[in-house]
Amino acid sequence: MDHQFPPSLASGGSVRLTDWALLRAHGADAATFLQGQLTQDVSGMSADEMRLGGYCSPKGRLLASFVIWRMGSGEFGLVCSADVAAAVRKRLSMYILRARCRIDEANSQWAVFGVAGRAVAGDDAPAPWRARQRDGGPWWLGMPVVDGVPRWLLVQPVDAPPPAGPGLEPGAWGWLEVTSGVPRITAATSEQFVPQMINFELVGGVHFQKGCYPGQEVVARSQYRGTIKRRLHLFATAGSALPGQELFHSQDPSQPAGMVVNAAAIQGLGTRVLAEVKLGALDDGSLHLGSPEGAQLQQLPLPYSVPELAHA
Repeated sequence: MDHQFPPSLASGGSVRLTDWALLRAHGADAATFLQGQLTQDVSGMSADEMRLGGYCSPKGRLLASFVIWRMGSGEFGLVCSADVAAAVRKRLSMYILRARCRIDEANSQWAVFGVAGRAVAGDDAPAPWRARQRDGGPWWLGMPVVDGVPRWLLVQPVDAPPPAGPGLEPGAWGWLEVTSGVPRITAATSEQFVPQMINFELVGGVHFQKGCYPGQEVVARSQYRGTIKRRLHLFATAGSALPGQELFHSQDPSQPAGMVVNAAAIQGLGTRVLAEVKLGALDDGSLHLGSPEGAQLQQLPLPYSVPELAHA
């Protein structure tokens, strides 16, 4: 099955992403503090760079995932799922101690939009994984292109008008996000996955030479001992799916074979699903949503290679 896209994406558009939130880390020690907490090399980021990063529990399980960029000297923006923002801000703040750093929820000052299409974003919008501020105001964050459709996160003052151009239905943006293969941790999946279980290191979310952070030993051991038995995959289904929903395999219906990480539905096109799955469950049989009798999942290709797939 080849990829299909919502018709509204032909002309592009934008939509406010109410399920995303902005945390702002600022202070003379902000870079050093984040460096010791996240899976990403924050200190090594250039002024126009954007990176993925994760925040893990001591057991190496992802509590949250972020899009990170420098908003200024000693200031970083961290965009994450809105339903984990408050808990993550509180937890990070507990470990600041004497560091000269503050972490604030900035949603009363900044709004997050998803923008698709060069015609809407403009010719000077940044390339993927680059950040650019326009005229001291909004930040444009380049996300991976999905089947020829360029995308950006736009972080702008909350009282600024929406981007010019047509509106985009939330499901269409979610469809692009899921199809990109870049996972996002939500409240339903917080503390469920070691980064490699959802391909987080394959999409640039883990820096293995940066030094210690919570859960680092577990993440490194998973990487270098070859103990990865579960991976993220892309699926299509006619059923409705939600993050945290379990998957079941037809030949082993007594226990879950995986979990939905992200999903997006479009009327007439069904549902697109990113799900973490046991590698053995891809050999034969079928995968189903919610129960062994649930809607069947059809695997689709990811836009990047998964090393273990050939051995699944």
